[in-house]
Amino acid sequence: MHFGLSEEQEMIVSTVRSFVEKEIYPHEDAVERSGEVPKEIADEIKRKTIELGFYACNFPEEVGGAGLSHLEFALVERELGRGSMALNHFFGRPQNILMACEGEQKERYLLPAVRGERMDALAMTEPGAGSDVRGMKCSAVRDGGDWVVNGTKHFISGADHADFIIVFIATGEDMTPKGPKKRITAFLVDRGTPGFTIRDGYRSVSHRGYKNMVLEFDDCRLPDAQVLGEVDGGFAVMNEWLYATRITVATMSVGRARRVFDYALNYAAEREQFGQAIGKFQGVSFQIADMITEIDAADWLTLAAAWRLDQGLPANREIASAKVYASEMLARVTDATLQIFGGMGLMDDFPIERFWRDARVERIWDGTSEIQRHIISRDLLRPLGA
Repeated sequence: MHFGLSEEQEMIVSTVRSFVEKEIYPHEDAVERSGEVPKEIADEIKRKTIELGFYACNFPEEVGGAGLSHLEFALVERELGRGSMALNHFFGRPQNILMACEGEQKERYLLPAVRGERMDALAMTEPGAGSDVRGMKCSAVRDGGDWVVNGTKHFISGADHADFIIVFIATGEDMTPKGPKKRITAFLVDRGTPGFTIRDGYRSVSHRGYKNMVLEFDDCRLPDAQVLGEVDGGFAVMNEWLYATRITVATMSVGRARRVFDYALNYAAEREQFGQAIGKFQGVSFQIADMITEIDAADWLTLAAAWRLDQGLPANREIASAKVYASEMLARVTDATLQIFGGMGLMDDFPIERFWRDARVERIWDGTSEIQRHIISRDLLRPLGA
């Protein structure tokens, strides 16, 4: 059993960390104040990522990606987690679900996304359907050779910059012993399609500048060529490709926690009260010890889940464990750091209050903590017939 990184993996870590420190950190305060990422900065980050050879690094080499393993990509995401999500969005990691593209779809969507020519976003959540994906009401009905779509999606991250959206839509319903069960289909929807509108969503206290948008469909007509995967096969597409989003939340939580921890550690060593550094008091030093222990535990749990994917081993439970533990760990670390800083932690002189606010959403999106616990317990109990 070997826990060290190879020379190539160490280079990936140092390269991405350097990029984040040089290209992301300097713009964070401005984005935090304005809630916007200026186009020239977004374009510059994208251009430099492409030059670095890391754009779409989560895709295989045969389609133009860097061909990183799941473990190596987790290392990339961990380092990106140190920086503003609004800015590192332009580092460019298209949804790997695009590997399900077939025929002409590869030329229209997959390859341009990998090259950085077109940006994508993913849409599942609705005002009445969050964790209960099958509760979605956005529906598509057959009309000749087209699908006519009506309904609303919300909380759609990245849609403000997307050229097309991967949208999951109800395309029918089956009766089961437990009641009606929606059939879901994934569609590729271009910005500007008649009947399709993208508008501003809600103002969030977390990840300012990384906007959530509302998608509205009003008799929007989509041909069969826009179906991603099989008709009524949306869940199969989802289950095959979307595991990466949970690992991303876990790894980015670890990266952000390590950045926050550095603030806590240095402040504990420098700040003096009662004639000595506050880090010498057990009330602070024990918090420091607990924080690094939890960060390391989350790190290894996450990397182990990514490693299992590389080995072709079942990893659904392990990924859920990594997501729930790392996201909740980040909440504890940011809260403890704010406590160590005292009142100054709530002032915008330091980024601590920003990290504290940003951490809260990680337990909600890409599957709430409750959903992750359901996945874990179901995986353990089902083999026992429970």
